[in-house]
Amino acid sequence: MSQGASIPQAQATAAGDRARAWRDWAAFLAITLGSFVAILDIQIVASSLNEIRAGLSASTDEIQWVQTSYLIAEIIAIPLSGYLAPMLSTRVFYTIAAIGFTLSSVACGFSWSLGSMVVFRALQGFLGGGLIPASFATMFLLFPDEKKRNLPQLLGGMATMLAPAIGPTFGGYITDSLSWRWLFLINFVPGIACALIVWATLDVDRPRPEMLKKLDLWSVLFLAMFLGGLEYTLDDGPRHDWFDDRSVLLCAVAATIGGSLFFWRGFHSDHPIIDLRAFRNRNFAVTSLVSAMLGVSIFTLVYITPVFLGQVRGYNPQQIGEVMMVQGMAMVVAAPFVMRMAMVLDPRVTIGIGLLLVAIGSWTNAQLTAEWGFAEFALSQSLRGAGLIFAFIPMTNLALGTLPRHELNNASALYTVTRNLGGAFGLAVVATLINQRNWTHWQALAESTRLSRPAVREALSGMSAMLAPQLGAGSAAGAIGMLAQQAYQQASTMTYGDMYFLLSISTALTVLLVPLIQKPQGAVDGVGH
Repeated sequence: MSQGASIPQAQATAAGDRARAWRDWAAFLAITLGSFVAILDIQIVASSLNEIRAGLSASTDEIQWVQTSYLIAEIIAIPLSGYLAPMLSTRVFYTIAAIGFTLSSVACGFSWSLGSMVVFRALQGFLGGGLIPASFATMFLLFPDEKKRNLPQLLGGMATMLAPAIGPTFGGYITDSLSWRWLFLINFVPGIACALIVWATLDVDRPRPEMLKKLDLWSVLFLAMFLGGLEYTLDDGPRHDWFDDRSVLLCAVAATIGGSLFFWRGFHSDHPIIDLRAFRNRNFAVTSLVSAMLGVSIFTLVYITPVFLGQVRGYNPQQIGEVMMVQGMAMVVAAPFVMRMAMVLDPRVTIGIGLLLVAIGSWTNAQLTAEWGFAEFALSQSLRGAGLIFAFIPMTNLALGTLPRHELNNASALYTVTRNLGGAFGLAVVATLINQRNWTHWQALAESTRLSRPAVREALSGMSAMLAPQLGAGSAAGAIGMLAQQAYQQASTMTYGDMYFLLSISTALTVLLVPLIQKPQGAVDGVGH
């Protein structure tokens, strides 16, 4: 009798476990989708700034605030989410952030002036910044078993890597097919869907309202000064000759003062807004540094490859998109191999392989010429796409896998910030070096194309003869212009080659950090339902 009664009970327990598993997966996929959309919106307007500028009657300098306002607000919000999520509960915090992000996206789509766009874009960035780190923290809370976490890690990593890679291409396609306003309006359906699904399915923690009384508003102010000023300095510095521009100088000073006060208060406060003690964990500290270096490659390569293809090769957005999509396709193809290798190899080996693939792909691009197109970029894009997935997936587990449950939200936010700051630093350095190296190569080419050289005079004579039927007496001037254009093209090509080489060296050197990471011995302490 008791044995017969235990069968329905076991069936009910199994049915409950299956239902909970479905709820967990629904919550995780919704959170991952929200994170993907928020990361996508960092870059989605990059290829459509001219169309937005025309629609809002803004100048070339003013329209940059559409990007800058989002980046500043986002970089401030990401670390704050590590405090707000446990205070409100992950479920409540994520739902509020998703709905707010959706509504501010719609407001951006209906903006009527540059001022309104900047305000709504800042709100979008701030609320989107709360969505991004949530996928890492909830992944560990929902899937405490490391073996069951392999697939979620893969999906979360692919979302994080794919979004910045396809953002500019996707944005250009939407603008060409519909209008720039749809860059923001398309967020409505996925944003509302994510909010509703998370509200209905996620249950990993409880609110801790007592944290509100301990909220250190001074730390929030100092954090905003530090990260906001730093992001503006890194974003606008290369465009305005750095400290020659008063606004860049003031923001750099604000970042220095704010950072000093923030770190001082963080180490002396009993209840810091961001617990920096997570960096005492060696795995977290080293993997955050590796992630920052990987962020340099992710964001910088997404910047310089389209710029080279557009400026030197004259590619349109669709052609650039075809080249960039190779990297995304390589990620998808490499994903099953990453899962298989994660089961049999030390994760540090997988990370090392990924970093070397990214370095080799960048080194291959360092050999580029002005004739490079889709076929020549296919190999390097494939190597980088596969390498990013190989490196990023196991690294998240090593970063957060040795931390206790109560530190996950805070650590996930810090981990995300370090990657984004790495990308910001990388873009600032590369943008500055591009200007310097371009001038250096231009001067070298100008010296080698002096009219006193017989080979140069012979080349100009041939160009003049070729242009004579169209330009007549102006063929000589046309030939000089053609030579100057070719020199500019070659100088740009060599400059971008230098940048790829620099990125290959920096990524290869990052491999030296991998042996410092310890392999986790078990799952996250105390994680479970």
